[in-house]
Amino acid sequence: MSDSPAARLQVLFEGHRLTPTQRRIAHCMVRRAADVPFLSSVELAELAGVSQPSVTRFAVALGFDGYPALRKHLRDVAPPEASFGDSLNEYQQAVEAEIENLRHLAELLADPAPVERAGRLLAASRPLPVLGLRAAASQAYGFSYFAAKVHPDVRLLDEGGTMLADRVDAAVRAGATALLCFALPRHPREVVDALVHARSAGLTVVTVADSAFAPVAAHSDLLLPAAVGTGLAFDTACAPMLLGRVLLEAMCDDLPEAQARLEEFDVRAAARGLFVE
Repeated sequence: MSDSPAARLQVLFEGHRLTPTQRRIAHCMVRRAADVPFLSSVELAELAGVSQPSVTRFAVALGFDGYPALRKHLRDVAPPEASFGDSLNEYQQAVEAEIENLRHLAELLADPAPVERAGRLLAASRPLPVLGLRAAASQAYGFSYFAAKVHPDVRLLDEGGTMLADRVDAAVRAGATALLCFALPRHPREVVDALVHARSAGLTVVTVADSAFAPVAAHSDLLLPAAVGTGLAFDTACAPMLLGRVLLEAMCDDLPEAQARLEEFDVRAAARGLFVE
């Protein structure tokens, strides 16, 4: 198990039944894992968008006497800072944070069962709707681009609006059984609404999200977490992108015709001179 701040928090939260407000606090803490041991309850409440008493109740729900005891625990278990940390500029620190996110993802994948289950669900869905709005649109597009090379019917849902539910319904009428969602901060309300609608329509929802405590968690049948970096002005999402490629690999394992489709594409691409060698 990783000794990263985010990983330690995930372990701390496991096994606790949290209210929606408490999940919001947990999600905020995971995203700001390195800073949390040094935040006051008021500061954490402001970051999470909740009241200060909610933070206190959250700490008690985790088994602590109050938030100061929780913060002391997080400080006590924090590893010493790396000696080279102060010498890194902000760009290097952002890269190091992403490397840590990838290490954590590698450790989660030590148990391949969730990804393998997701691969089976996605491979069996004909068509396969892939949802990603705003910050997650590029993740959904990247997955759909490659998935379309091996899956016979991939439907990208990367635009919100009143047509989104209609497109989900159309996929269901065409035979879809599962929906893949990429959900990254800040989480659009439309995504949550779309997942609620998709499940009510009978779809099994597989979600790649930045945290197991993301707002979409309660509306997903299978959630696969991959942390984002928050050290720059805009979040970085190397781990979610890589997890998407891992899901593609798992899906290919359950598509017997995948290799033949790839070879057929290569032949056509060569005949058209599609790529510069």
